Amino acid sequence: MGQAVDVHRLHFAFTITFHYIFPQLTMGLALLLVYLKTKALRTGDEHYNRAARFWGRIFGINFALGVVTGIPMEFQFGTNWAAFSKAAGGVIGQTLAMEGVFSFFLESSFLGLFLFGEKKLGRIGHWWATFLVFLGSWLSGFFIVATDAWMQHPTGYRLGADGAIELSNFWNLLLNKWALWQYAHTMLGAVQTGCFVMAAVGAFYLLTKRDEAYGRTFVRAGVIVGIIAALLQLFPTGDMQGKMVANHQPQTLAAMEGLFESQEGAPLVILGQPDVEKRKLDNPLEAPKMLSFLTYRQWSANVKGLSEFARSEWPDQIPLLYYSYHVMVGLGTIFIAVMGLSAFLLWRGKLYDSRLMLWMLMLCVPLPYIANTAGWMTAELGRQPWLIYGLMRTAQGVSPRVAAGSAWFTLIGFMGLYTMLGILWLFLLYREIELGPEPGACLLGEDAAVLAAD
Repeated sequence: MGQAVDVHRLHFAFTITFHYIFPQLTMGLALLLVYLKTKALRTGDEHYNRAARFWGRIFGINFALGVVTGIPMEFQFGTNWAAFSKAAGGVIGQTLAMEGVFSFFLESSFLGLFLFGEKKLGRIGHWWATFLVFLGSWLSGFFIVATDAWMQHPTGYRLGADGAIELSNFWNLLLNKWALWQYAHTMLGAVQTGCFVMAAVGAFYLLTKRDEAYGRTFVRAGVIVGIIAALLQLFPTGDMQGKMVANHQPQTLAAMEGLFESQEGAPLVILGQPDVEKRKLDNPLEAPKMLSFLTYRQWSANVKGLSEFARSEWPDQIPLLYYSYHVMVGLGTIFIAVMGLSAFLLWRGKLYDSRLMLWMLMLCVPLPYIANTAGWMTAELGRQPWLIYGLMRTAQGVSPRVAAGSAWFTLIGFMGLYTMLGILWLFLLYREIELGPEPGACLLGEDAAVLAAD
């Protein structure tokens, strides 16, 4: 059974990691589309409408791929995690059903109106269609995060006579404190993905001396929204999410920081390699007492190490958890630096002519995808060995009749299919970016005005 559990975990990890490539961009772009449409509505400048149409096409491509890769995950709850679905379906079924019935249909319906109904809806009607796409997208994110947050910190439930987990308080499920901070942190990560992608495309246009009016608009929007998101990602959302982990999953915090022994005035580890067998951190580079201060706001506070907990309660992949967490934090720091410097140059009026900074923005485009993946790995690896924290172990949640060989067979099939989907996705994005916001058109009057104003 142990081998089957590992394969089932790998299977779900692969499908959900690949799937999340797409919704993190759509959720981030949804906010930026509202920004562009608001600018168009307030200024009456058709330039911003054409910019929104361009990003709407990219949004549509990602939305379609997100649907295709998201549906198999729903089936995996039954095929790979049947025991979990049977025990907890009465709780998680609420949020997952609302995600499908409410937010998905809201987003998809108004996405159709956004893409194909602009002339019929008029300027104000089309703005509302854009806003409702944004609302549906972000509601979808909330219901998914609320489901995961309940697995991290179960609230609003009771145990039935047959051992099933039943929902006792609907609002405790939705307004779980863990869910609120995790949602804010997650959505800001998606916004950063959207901002870096938009800024990268704008930087590409400026570096190649084509569609420069749009290039400036994309860079400006990506940097302005991006610096705000990067700062909020650090504080308060990242700070409060860390406190939730410290208060409710202290062994997870210890594993994330490579802290094997309890310490008063515990240091914050910047670099180092965890040696689980010897229970120590090799070659550590530390900031003295900083972990105690960040966690409890006291320089001499005691932070529990892994030695305080039974070995059976430790996360089972401590090195991977440790590195995932540090990759996430390290990249978040880089995002603040890159967006901060870009915002400064934008304020000084020098960003559009700084080839070095434009290259940096363009080359950073994979980093938010890596950071978001590392963040989710931190959350899910940190919860182990629990599937539902304190209620159900991961080994108890798998489908007992699906052997490891069967799981490997479908996993290999998914890998092949998703490779082809990934190639198709890259081709479609390349084609849209190459065609540009206004395929085959010369510089129009509104675009020239924007270029002159910048």
